[in-house]
Amino acid sequence: MAEATGQTYKALIPVCGQSMLARVCSTLLGSAGVARVIILAQEPNQLLIGDTAQLADNPRVSLAPSGMGIASSIAKIAGTHAAPWPVLVTTADHALLTSAMVEEFLGGVGEADLAIGVGERRIVESAYPDTKRTWLKFSDGHYSGANLFALRNAQVADALELWSGVEQDRKKSLSIMSRFGPLLLLRALTRTIAFPEALHHAGKRLGIVAKPVVLSQPEAVIDVDKPEDLALVEGILTNGR
Repeated sequence: MAEATGQTYKALIPVCGQSMLARVCSTLLGSAGVARVIILAQEPNQLLIGDTAQLADNPRVSLAPSGMGIASSIAKIAGTHAAPWPVLVTTADHALLTSAMVEEFLGGVGEADLAIGVGERRIVESAYPDTKRTWLKFSDGHYSGANLFALRNAQVADALELWSGVEQDRKKSLSIMSRFGPLLLLRALTRTIAFPEALHHAGKRLGIVAKPVVLSQPEAVIDVDKPEDLALVEGILTNGR
């Protein structure tokens, strides 16, 4: 995507004249539940150019180098002085992220150790019938990730280790479910288990309380992974949500 749009880094791809990173940071800084923002990247200083340069002077924004994967990079910094618990994780390509989405997600976390933001297929496709998403299929519906994760405490260490191990398969629900034993895999294969129940059982195997938070805004699951996503996002922003 970066090469296709003439950018050195994907996070700097402009969307309606503003880089995705600037958009996401602005949203997070404008969200009541967010105290500070940490930008994780392999070369974070290289991202502070153009409309992101002003972030260098914001006392609520800091930079940290990432590692070889998302999960390992988060595990290295989560719970430290730089990023004390609880930690909210999102991605720079979430160009449609709004403070309302952030607050709805945080409001649904409750006492869970780990919460995952998702969108439900009927809600998404009723607004954007032509959008192509990866759907995780369960007995209660089909879900797609919203690139929002809440990590409330150090109990999530094993979950981050698992995430690191399956990072390349994170959109393949059956591959992930297979890590939690044959019964859960069978129920996922036969779609005889609801998503909240599946996540609860998976969390229990890791010694944590895990839950999904289903977001009401259909735009919550639309990130920028391919050119048609970029066109869709710009169309949404241009025409209003």
